Amino acid sequence: RFVESGGGLVQPGGSLRLSCAASGRTFSNYAMGWFRQAPGKEREFVAAISWSGGGTYYADSVKGRFTISRDNAKNTVYLQMNSLKLEDTAVYYCAARTPYYTIYAGAYDVWGQGTQVTVSS
Repeated sequence: RFVESGGGLVQPGGSLRLSCAASGRTFSNYAMGWFRQAPGKEREFVAAISWSGGGTYYADSVKGRFTISRDNAKNTVYLQMNSLKLEDTAVYYCAARTPYYTIYAGAYDVWGQGTQVTVSS
């Protein structure tokens, strides 16, 4: 089970840090992804990280602004979001799969409930 937190309302140019905490003892086995879904749009890939944290991958739209990381000792994956834009407004979801990450949402087995991020002036 995965629970996201850290969403909220932020002005353009601001920052937020999302967390996704996992229950259970096998968190380190999972590659993790962050996805987002804006109203009326399909769920889209944001970022992913390997089970070890040694590999990461980003959507072009967030590259250079967002950073994904994980702490396997804390069973948590993070998404640091800087220089936020209006178009980053969405519900953000974390997801898990084994053994490798992918950009395809349908390949992930376990999802969190989502956390709302609203970028507005």
